Amino acid sequence: MKRVLLLILATLVILSGCIGTTDESKTKNGQEDRETVVINIPTAATTGALYPLGSSLAKLWNDELGYVKANAQASNGGIDNLNLLQSGEAQVSMAVTSIMYQSYKGEAVFEGRPNEKLRVLSGLYYNPNQVVVRRDAGIDSLRDIEGKNFASGAPGSTTEVETKLHLEEAGVDYPDGLNVQFVGFTEAIDLMRNKQLDGAWIMAGLPTAAVTEITTTANGKLVPIDEEVIAGLKGKYPWYAEYTIPAGTYEGQEQDITTSAIKMAMFTSADLPEDVVYDLTKAFWENIDTLKQSNSALKDLKIEDAVTDLAGLPLHDGAIKYYKEVGVLK
Repeated sequence: MKRVLLLILATLVILSGCIGTTDESKTKNGQEDRETVVINIPTAATTGALYPLGSSLAKLWNDELGYVKANAQASNGGIDNLNLLQSGEAQVSMAVTSIMYQSYKGEAVFEGRPNEKLRVLSGLYYNPNQVVVRRDAGIDSLRDIEGKNFASGAPGSTTEVETKLHLEEAGVDYPDGLNVQFVGFTEAIDLMRNKQLDGAWIMAGLPTAAVTEITTTANGKLVPIDEEVIAGLKGKYPWYAEYTIPAGTYEGQEQDITTSAIKMAMFTSADLPEDVVYDLTKAFWENIDTLKQSNSALKDLKIEDAVTDLAGLPLHDGAIKYYKEVGVLK
């Protein structure tokens, strides 16, 4: 009988050990073992601020969330990102709130195909318009771009839309009033070095690698946007704000540059489960100091900015849950 009892006890110990091992194997960084969730993150050109941010997000979520497999890729920018989200090829991305609003409502380039599943994960930072031209091109204002060789941005990019709206507000016939080159940041740098371009429109967080390269290697300078143009745009589109690029942001920039800006936001789809978006949001904000070290565009970001100036766009339920937990939302 004693031997039987010992055998039973030994069996229970072995079973207990197995159960413990199984539970432990289901945990990675505090996340229970579950079906892998793939998060594709299209960004923008490799020389803009979004590409490194997307790469940082992918690494963060892969490291912090055991069930997430995140991948960042270059793209043609905001419009392209929103199209990829609507088609299901992207799960998280970034764009300015103006085109997010248009995508949600099915307006402008998204006419007839509203994406009512578009949801905000977090507001980020203001994205300033940066008009950079060669110093010898004779361009000191938007009006001077008329008749010039000018890069308005890659097809499907936010910058192409911004070029059109601003030049039309300044009285320049777009695109017929100038020689438009539909190229992105990277191509514009080489073309300006070779004096095949007089200038380029760039919209990205400060400082932008493409603008830095143009000002240092292509004899470039920034051109201010007239306050009258900014006021006109603000009257038509409430997502615009006046913005100052501080002196010294780029080489040879001795004065503040007045321009326009729109809030950049991180978005997702209502199809992504609430618990997944909650985890993504929580990991983002709990590691924001680390993200700031490698993404200067986030340097002034505060959690209160996550829910402000979003052009009335809805937050994802998972993000709402987190923001209520930390007291940003009631």
